Amino acid sequence: MILQHTQALNSKRIILASGSPRRRELLGNIGLKFEVLVSSFDEKLPKDKFAGGGEYALETARHKALDVAGLVSGPADLIISADTVVEANGLILEKPDDEQHAFAMISSLSGREHQVHTGVVLVLPQQPDPATGSPPLIRSFVTTTHVTFDTLPDEAIRAYIATGEPFGKAGSYGIQGAAGAFVSGLRGCYFNVVGFPLHRFCSEVDSLIKEGKLKL
Repeated sequence: MILQHTQALNSKRIILASGSPRRRELLGNIGLKFEVLVSSFDEKLPKDKFAGGGEYALETARHKALDVAGLVSGPADLIISADTVVEANGLILEKPDDEQHAFAMISSLSGREHQVHTGVVLVLPQQPDPATGSPPLIRSFVTTTHVTFDTLPDEAIRAYIATGEPFGKAGSYGIQGAAGAFVSGLRGCYFNVVGFPLHRFCSEVDSLIKEGKLKL
């Protein structure tokens, strides 16, 4: 697993292309050292062009990763990008614009199962892509978790919105906070719902190391 390589990885220049404090915390929890460089990409791709939330999240993450690859000064060994969205009843839910928008989003999740998709893109700027013979090498994946909310009274939704937690979070909730009380069931990776599928990320990095693509 990646933990046995942490010391060697920390000699590399790793960049997280995200301003999410939750992603920073999760990666920091496994001992990974990295820089943060937030993408300037405007995350407003046309949702009707995608078959589902997973494809949408992955394409957004790809744009963010390549944007940061163009912004970074000096060589980097690994750029990590991610985007998380909630999908409910075929609708892709991102961050709420205001309290009314947050109320509508959470109400749409009440008493139902929804999906949380995180698209992750790993860019190795100095490694050639075998298909083209030129850098960068890009690996990507999507992780989906199925989450079920209990039936929520309007008063509970309003009380949650009053905490300020919904803002800045896909689907207007953070499972790691007070909204954890809404969750009656979960299938899949919990950390994916927080904002980053930690186990799958570690597995992908392990594969890159074993293949000699990420040289330690």
